[in-house]
Amino acid sequence: MYLIVGLGNPGENYEKTRHNAGYLFINKLAGKDKFEVNRKQEAEVLKKGELILAKPFTFMNDSGRAVRKIMDFYKLSIENVVVIHDDLDIAFGEYKIQKEVGPKVHNGIKSIEQYLGRKDFLRVRIGIDNRQPGVSYGTGADYVLSKMGKEELKELDGVIEEAAKELAEIFDLDIKL
Repeated sequence: MYLIVGLGNPGENYEKTRHNAGYLFINKLAGKDKFEVNRKQEAEVLKKGELILAKPFTFMNDSGRAVRKIMDFYKLSIENVVVIHDDLDIAFGEYKIQKEVGPKVHNGIKSIEQYLGRKDFLRVRIGIDNRQPGVSYGTGADYVLSKMGKEELKELDGVIEEAAKELAEIFDLDIKL
């Protein structure tokens, strides 16, 4: 069994923001299947074959608490955990699947590392940097919390499909989108 966690923030205000790339990825994997709210695990959870898909509703900065609870409940080792998150250090339209490597600053990842006491989990880093030179976007936090346009969402959907296929190959999983 594998736990695939998509990081994001709950609520309509955050639905199509760059910071919710992990949620968007998990929603794509879920397809038409519905998540169940699991208050004890502090996440929306969906069991789909050998996959447990999860979206913590602890807000990004405390994602580790939900990840730890889900891992403990299902008795999963870190080798069976994949965390999907936005990454401002990677250009929009690109992604990387890596262990122990992450963005310079990402409070969701810091929280997971803290709660797990380890950094060696697999990460799907979804690039969200689409800033144009000479244009002011405010702080990095302002930018990641801004909403994506229709074209960006369409391009992100293609990135998600590509990354999901690669993830399926890595774990020899049957992931249908």
